[in-house]
Amino acid sequence: FQNTLIISATSPAPGDETKSVPLPQGWRCYMSPEGCRYYVNTGSKETTWERPSAAYGTPVRPPAQRNSLPEGNINLLCSSSSFLSSSPSDVSQKPLSLVSHSLEFVSLFFCIQINCVTFPLPSVTPDQPEQQLLKPNEWSYCDYFWTDKKDPQGTPSVGGFEVLLQKQLKGKQMQKEMAEFVRERIKIEDEYSKNLSKLSQSPLAAQEEGTLGEAWAQLKRSCHDEAEVHLKFSNKLQCEVEKPLLTFRDNFKKELKKYDHHIIDLRKQLASRYAGVEKARKALADRQKDLEVKTQQLDIKHMNKHEEDIKKARRKSTQAGDDLMHNVDLYNRAQSKWFEEMVTTSLELERLEVERVEMIRQNLRQYTTLRHETDMFNQSTVEPVDQLLQSVDPAKDRELWVQEHKTGELRPVDMDI
Repeated sequence: FQNTLIISATSPAPGDETKSVPLPQGWRCYMSPEGCRYYVNTGSKETTWERPSAAYGTPVRPPAQRNSLPEGNINLLCSSSSFLSSSPSDVSQKPLSLVSHSLEFVSLFFCIQINCVTFPLPSVTPDQPEQQLLKPNEWSYCDYFWTDKKDPQGTPSVGGFEVLLQKQLKGKQMQKEMAEFVRERIKIEDEYSKNLSKLSQSPLAAQEEGTLGEAWAQLKRSCHDEAEVHLKFSNKLQCEVEKPLLTFRDNFKKELKKYDHHIIDLRKQLASRYAGVEKARKALADRQKDLEVKTQQLDIKHMNKHEEDIKKARRKSTQAGDDLMHNVDLYNRAQSKWFEEMVTTSLELERLEVERVEMIRQNLRQYTTLRHETDMFNQSTVEPVDQLLQSVDPAKDRELWVQEHKTGELRPVDMDI
């Protein structure tokens, strides 16, 4: 992951000197770090990718398009500046505003700063390599949460890492709600078991006799057996499904806060380092301007004094450049540390999410297994009832009842006179 663009002062691009048509007066050609030529007008400080026309001393494209460079949060982060450490003779041979403006121009096309984080701009040229994903084809957290999420007004409001944390917290809440659902199912099973047990003791139709009476009695007993099955199902749901859902990562929220605080601290350090870069950049610009003014105000009558002032200004400008490079180095280190921790922590959150989903899946599988077992046990409680119902014989019942309750076998006959 390339955090910043490393650039240095440029020199005239080789090859332009050999062109048959020379550049118009006041224009210089430079080569960007990516190998692309661009042109700088030393007078107006205009910059363009297109070669100025010889006839008018301007770029070929319409004037309205000139200097249409992105502005706002785009900033330069120099890790090297050979211009700033050049010898006095080298500096005197290069227009200071030209070199500084050239550096600014190149930086505009290769990096962009968003909320103190530096990102590469999209490829300017077809041959410029694009940034590759860390884990291609995996939709990994570590590849898609680097910038801040914007609110409806388009203002960055929530960091990418915060989005990942919210996902984890939502997952924990969903897990808790699943446990509550199972708890409600347990209550239903408990109540159902109690009602079945109570019903099995009902005296209703207790006086039914014969084979039908036996089948009826078995059906009532099956209600009691089924009540026991549902009570066991309820107990197993509590131990094997609800409890694991409730106790899985009891301290999960505390762990997430630890991750959050760590990343926030690193982001604050990065912002602080970026502020240092901006301060050093401004100081360098002021020193460069002071040096340029002193160079342009060279007075022959006071040559010695002016040369001494220029030397002092040059030393201060060089020192300011060194300070800028030092601050950029500190910034890059802070950003690298933040980057490494973001990758490590986002991958850890990714692993935790996979672990959570797998745990819930296994618990729900256990739920369905227990449910199937309950159905099997319920089936076993009604099988004796089925068997007795198949044995119900109205004729047999009539025989048994008549034998027990008969009042006499002699039938009435006609009266004789």
